[in-house]
Amino acid sequence: MLVLSRKVNEQIVIGDNIRITVISIRGNQVRIGFEAPLSVPIFRNELRHEDGHPVLTAGAATAILHPADPSYQIATSEG
Repeated sequence: MLVLSRKVNEQIVIGDNIRITVISIRGNQVRIGFEAPLSVPIFRNELRHEDGHPVLTAGAATAILHPADPSYQIATSEG
């Protein structure tokens, strides 16, 4: 496992087309943003089955997001 330290607005690049950006840090909570091609699914690990497939329930609807998806919305307020 590679472990990196990053500050707000700094990025990590994976391959040629995946970027991870630190959006904010408050206490022990870090908000991160992802930029990736539509072919790369992005979801929270705790919402995956042991076989690696995502758990698709009503509560998991926000776990699989992609900025190019028309249903994707960026939160505009710190909540």
